[in-house]
Amino acid sequence: KPSMVVHQPRIEVGGNDMRTFYTLVMVDPDAPSPSEPNLREYLHWLVTDIPGTTGAAFGQEVVCYESPRATMGIHRFVFVLFSSWR
Repeated sequence: KPSMVVHQPRIEVGGNDMRTFYTLVMVDPDAPSPSEPNLREYLHWLVTDIPGTTGAAFGQEVVCYESPRATMGIHRFVFVLFSSWR
């Protein structure tokens, strides 16, 4: 449903080590539309420095969440989580 992506999703990162930090990337491989995806892997959200026992709300938002356009058909969204040590 388009209403499910209007607001920034709540992302929780598991783990028990505060020395591990994460980077969250949300992309849309179907942008701007599934029938003409010439902007593949469009970046909708980028959060860095997420502490390992918290969630995206505790990280540094580098690219603010951009809600996908509801009028452009059904889209897939890909979330990728990278880890790093400090």
